[in-house]
Amino acid sequence: MPQTIAFTKGHGTGNDFVIVSDPDGELELTDDQVAILCDRRFGIGGDGILRVVRSAAIADGADAVAEHAEWFMDYRNADGSVAEMCGNGIRVFARYLDQAGWAEVGDEPLRIGTRAGVKALTRDERGIEVDLGRFAIDDADVLVRARGLDVARPGVGVDVGNPHVVVALSSLDELEGVDLGAIPILEPAPAAGANVEFVVPADPLVHAGVGSITMRVFERGVGETLSCGTGVAAAALAVRHWAGAGAPDRWIVTVPGGELGVRVTPDGHVLLSGPAALVYTGEITLA
Repeated sequence: MPQTIAFTKGHGTGNDFVIVSDPDGELELTDDQVAILCDRRFGIGGDGILRVVRSAAIADGADAVAEHAEWFMDYRNADGSVAEMCGNGIRVFARYLDQAGWAEVGDEPLRIGTRAGVKALTRDERGIEVDLGRFAIDDADVLVRARGLDVARPGVGVDVGNPHVVVALSSLDELEGVDLGAIPILEPAPAAGANVEFVVPADPLVHAGVGSITMRVFERGVGETLSCGTGVAAAALAVRHWAGAGAPDRWIVTVPGGELGVRVTPDGHVLLSGPAALVYTGEITLA
């Protein structure tokens, strides 16, 4: 039987999402339904789905309930696959809660549950900042093959709640020449796949104590997106790692959809900041 649901469209630096309110956990979307909602020709269009649900109403939310996070971000990629985290998505999610009057994004941390743990968000000068938590860098060699690159390039693995492989390129021209209409090939291939970021450091890399890089990204289950929040953090962390001792803890990352800030705290957390916007609302009927 057809079902009509309300939705809101939102984005963070062009990384866009279909937001569906389901506070009591009554809505079950199939992978095919998610894919149709995210389809840019036959649906609303988006890089993923954000289901707004109370932590107590979703099986994955038990840890969030224990950590006093009332709300849980049930995030699905555009192909319907489940994802652990989304740095832009959770900031858009927080903006939705704030505008709906269900929670407040301010100076005090707003705690939101995800499959990568509870994340704390606050308002800042760039918009909304999320503490992505601790990160891990894997120095094991990963070769990345991408259409438009003459040879395979080495990449470094970075885990910020979901897996990434970051590849450094030599110039903006080389970055522009990468064809991300084709899936990059990773050797060895991670069991759960990974997002792949291609980065070009600025010259000079550091200005006034802040590092700067430009990035493009291929997101697993989606394809190339205008921005990827966790990918932005991973890219900055990888370049900081390559830069070695004395590398800054603050970074500006330019993506096709805009600009985001990254900072690393003394206790080893990485935080992502930037704009989060709600664009329009509507209703759609699902078969």
